[in-house]
Amino acid sequence: MGAAYASARVTNAGSRNSKSAPRFFDLSHLRGLRGAEQVAAVCYRIRNARVEFLLVQTRAARRWTFPKGSVMPGLSHAQAAALEAFEEGGVHGRMAERPFAHYTRRKRIDGKGSPEIEIVVRAHLCEVTYLEEPPEAGRNPAWFSPEKAKRRLQEERRSEHGSELVRILDAAVVRIQRSRTN
Repeated sequence: MGAAYASARVTNAGSRNSKSAPRFFDLSHLRGLRGAEQVAAVCYRIRNARVEFLLVQTRAARRWTFPKGSVMPGLSHAQAAALEAFEEGGVHGRMAERPFAHYTRRKRIDGKGSPEIEIVVRAHLCEVTYLEEPPEAGRNPAWFSPEKAKRRLQEERRSEHGSELVRILDAAVVRIQRSRTN
């Protein structure tokens, strides 16, 4: 099947001839730009007075990560994060309305050789009340101590991206501890 294309009329406001030939954009490129802002659910529970984090595996590379996805029209960032937590991890819980941190990551639009875009990911804390089987297959949600979660988040990643995820986890631990003492 051939690539799909969309056309857009491009005009030069400063030129005498306002008509110009249509310019074509590859739709897969436009789909890649759609996700330039994402949300993540940093899901946790307190068990035996210790915090544990729920991580899920990515579908393609099988790396451990937070449930995350694109911001969706009509949903707040917190609602989108809650939806991702449910779809990828089977999570039911209390989602913080405001993000507690954010990180950036780079992603190729169309795979190897294509340009990278920078994606801002806003992280929301979610205290998990219970889990069910996630609707998305192959995500394998699992609980980890903060130390083990940090190791899993750094595995098979560029060091700068792994460091960003560890920074988010550290910020989550501080935020959770602070909320439990108030």
